[in-house]
Amino acid sequence: MRYPVTIIATIIGLALCLYNSTGYDPHNFVFFMFSIPAWFVDLFIDIHEVSVLLMYVATVLSYALLGYIADRIILHTQARGSNRS
Repeated sequence: MRYPVTIIATIIGLALCLYNSTGYDPHNFVFFMFSIPAWFVDLFIDIHEVSVLLMYVATVLSYALLGYIADRIILHTQARGSNRS
């Protein structure tokens, strides 16, 4: 498995969006706590004017990007450590 953190982070983002879409988060507390794009959108635009689907896609993509960055850092650290040995 080449990008394990990316896969796990993407699954977390999908789970967050799925939990919000089921209705168990009626006031969107959990979604707004953990959705990074929602933090920034809420600063500049009224959140009720933004498409929910767009917020879900942005949330999953941001989690995937964070996972990818973490995987690249891990790969870089491992390569650096093997060069020193």
